[in-house]
Amino acid sequence: MGEKSLLEVMSIKPSQTYGWVLRKHYAKRIPPISDSFGLYDEKKLIGVCTVGKPASNPLCIGVLGEDYKHLVFELNRLIIDTDRKNALSFFVGKCLKMLPKPLCLVSYADISWDHVGYIYQATNWLYTGLSARRTEKYDPDNPNKHSKTVIEQTDDYKSLPHRERSRKHRYIYFVGNKKQKKEMLSNLKYPVLSYPKGNNKRYDASYNPVQQIEIF
Repeated sequence: MGEKSLLEVMSIKPSQTYGWVLRKHYAKRIPPISDSFGLYDEKKLIGVCTVGKPASNPLCIGVLGEDYKHLVFELNRLIIDTDRKNALSFFVGKCLKMLPKPLCLVSYADISWDHVGYIYQATNWLYTGLSARRTEKYDPDNPNKHSKTVIEQTDDYKSLPHRERSRKHRYIYFVGNKKQKKEMLSNLKYPVLSYPKGNNKRYDASYNPVQQIEIF
């Protein structure tokens, strides 16, 4: 039995991911969550993964078109706290198998954090290039707050400053049977490109949330 055999992946409540998302992920905010998973090592939570509907309707349309926008979801947070070899790819692979089908997942690797997205390459996602250049409104007092939330919560949003949004490597993964995957691939609006290379930068994730196993 290899050391990986002790790892287990379970569906967990979104609330069980909040400490990880707010303290261990560089974005420091909770995204929309429809599905959430925990990576356990002998009942200790050592990683979380969350999936949710993207806030941007144009993004959902832009991936597969109007007729398939309901299938587009985002793997929006992925965090583990272990150096165990292959633990991350094991975790992602299990999460993908546990998601409802059919589903088109999109996920991003932020170049402003020197992220390349090697975990997506290791788990056979399609690479579709960099997100478009664009600017966004932001709150100088809370720069990590999503621009959509900033606009919704500010009366005088026109006075807020603009900044250039960091570009991100965009990855796509189809969840489904062969027929479903083929249909989604035939409607993909982005070109499939060769994987990018580079050096991933680590960020401070020293916060250690205490979590117990708690299953739906």
